[in-house]
Amino acid sequence: MAASRYRRFLRLCEEWPLDETKRGRDLGAYLRQRVAQAFREGENTQYPRPRDTSFSGLSLEEYKLILSTDTLDEFKEMDKGVWKKLQERFAPRNPEEKHKAWARALSRPRT
Repeated sequence: MAASRYRRFLRLCEEWPLDETKRGRDLGAYLRQRVAQAFREGENTQYPRPRDTSFSGLSLEEYKLILSTDTLDEFKEMDKGVWKKLQERFAPRNPEEKHKAWARALSRPRT
């Protein structure tokens, strides 16, 4: 993986022109300098990961838990309002039951 990354950075350095009018602040020169520092051993440079985390600080296991289908379903359920939850809980499942429920509600005397 480091070898392919190194080759891509080399290609970037080749394609990015140096601008002599911007001495000390040229992006092309800065890129070349950083690539040289990062890849001191060229294609043989190894990139050990200091930690098994990402920019957020979460581990792989925590990401798997958060992105699991069950957890995402729980988040969706949390986003629903109380009214929507009640409707889903007590709503009839098929159209015939729905019709009967409406008929019962309309036939009840109002108090």
